[in-house]
Formats: sequence, structure tokens, C-alpha cells
Amino acid sequence: MRTPVHVYRWPNESEAYRTARNTLLAAEIDLRRQTETVAALRRALPPGGPLTDDYVFETGPTDLTIDEPVRQIRLGDLLDGTHDTLVVYGFMFPPEGHPCPMCTAFLDALSGNAGHIGERVVLAIAAKAPLVRLRRWAAIRQWRFPHLLSSGQNDFNRDYHAESTDGRQWPMVNVFRRSLDGLHHVWASEMFLAPPDPNQHPRHVDALWPLWNVLDLTPAGRGEDMPMASYRSALAVLEST
Repeated sequence: MRTPVHVYRWPNESEAYRTARNTLLAAEIDLRRQTETVAALRRALPPGGPLTDDYVFETGPTDLTIDEPVRQIRLGDLLDGTHDTLVVYGFMFPPEGHPCPMCTAFLDALSGNAGHIGERVVLAIAAKAPLVRLRRWAAIRQWRFPHLLSSGQNDFNRDYHAESTDGRQWPMVNVFRRSLDGLHHVWASEMFLAPPDPNQHPRHVDALWPLWNVLDLTPAGRGEDMPMASYRSALAVLEST
């Protein structure tokens, strides 16, 4: 039996369970160490490419009851002087078509932490969909993101790989940081672009996604299908307006 790393036991557990659990626990501890190593490497990245196109987006509040006209905002102006770091999620919501159900589930969770995230960095959601449709979907999902951006009139999605060369939308996270010499790209969820192992999801935003992390703790795991009931109900509301 693997040497235990703690003395605690659960009611009525068997020796077979404890042996297997100790093996798993050792693997979990190794994963924690690797996670810390990867995070340190990420923090140590040198500045990436400087921003050469100050992309102009359409924006408006998530709350549809706020009577605020659509306005334009440049990417660099999202950093208001309080924070030096900008995180932009490329939401797969095409100009014509439906919002991505997996992106929607991811953003449902991210919205709940948007206020806390906003204490450290600026968080923005960018989609190619028209702003009125993007705002409507955000209102149906009760999102509270500080910045909803329609990128329909610029090349941001294409340039930062949230859109393929043939116009398909991709779920890319991009991080930018302002320094004395301007705004630089510093990180993107490039595992989405790297071929995954056979029968494996790219897992490029898994660390940010409670849905799959919780299901991974269960005997059945993630299952074969995306949970869709909430999405279908919301989509019916969107298409009825």
C-alpha cells in the first residue's frame, strides 16, 4: 500500500478504497505541483507583440433597463488607469446564427465572478454578433459583465485567433497588459490551437470552468453530451424577440 499522506478516513471505507485513493491523491498532489510550475512560467513570459491596431468596438450595458445609447470604445480605452491588465474572451456568437451553448455555459460561471475579477483586471466579452443581439442574450442569461463588445466592425477576432480564416468563431481567451511602451499581448489559450490527444477535449479553459471541474469529481465524469436544457429555454426566449 502507498504510504498515507494524512491520517483521516471516511466512514466505512474499505482497504481497497483507501489504497486506490492514496494512489489518486499522490497524482492530485503531483498535478498541484505542476499547476504551480505552469503558473510561474506563465507569469514569467516576456511581453508579446505590441498592439498596432486600436480596435474599435460597439458596446452597451448588459442591463437592458439602462437607457444608454450604443457607443464606440477602443480596446486600449478599456484600461481606465486603475488596472494595467485586460482579459478578453472571444464568445462564439456569429453575426448570423445562435450563440454557442458551451461558451454560454462557460460565461454563466464567469459572470458570477466578474465583480471579483474586476478588482484585479479588466474583463471583457467580445463577439461578432450585433450588439443588440449580444446584449439581449446577456440579459436573458442574467450576465453582469462590465464590458460587452461587438467586434462585428473590426478584425480583432481574426487577428487574435477568436475567428478562423473561413469565418468560424473560436473560444479564445486573450490577455493584454499596458506598460510604459504601450499595450502588449501577453497570453492566449493556445491549447485550443494545439491538437489534443485522441478522444480528448482541448481543455484550453478548463481551469476557469466549474461545470467540467465539478463533473470530473463524479464517477460518471463529464458524460457524452453538453447539458442543454437551460440553453434551449434561453434560446427560445431570444428567438421570440
